[in-house]
Amino acid sequence: MHLKIIKLNQQAITPKYEHENDSGLDLVSIETVDIPAGDSKLIKTGISIELPPNTEAQIRPRSGLALKHQITVLNTPGTIDEGYRGEIGVILINHGKTSFKVTQGMRIAQMVIAPVIRVNIEEVEQLSDTIRGKGGFGSTGV
Repeated sequence: MHLKIIKLNQQAITPKYEHENDSGLDLVSIETVDIPAGDSKLIKTGISIELPPNTEAQIRPRSGLALKHQITVLNTPGTIDEGYRGEIGVILINHGKTSFKVTQGMRIAQMVIAPVIRVNIEEVEQLSDTIRGKGGFGSTGV
């Protein structure tokens, strides 16, 4: 299976797996941006991709940025649909108490390629019964 990538900017870095068995490819910023405490910014990666058929790319936070700086991906996981051909941007949010500087060349997120199952929609009058039923939102305890 192949992921096709176009560099849209000379500063762009091709995503790669840091370790052989990693599930996420590192995405890298092509710009330097300050994210004030409590604010979010769209960070450019300078790449666009062509996904393999029947897949999506999920954009996820990097654990080190989250733990050390309270920086995460706002719409986790972000979804890149198979048909999208525009530049990949990552919405980062600063949950910290001080401003955070994203620098050019910084690894800002992970991209996981995942299969997509498409379903046929059927509108019905009733759903099947289960033991759980409508229980949710902590119904089994904290």
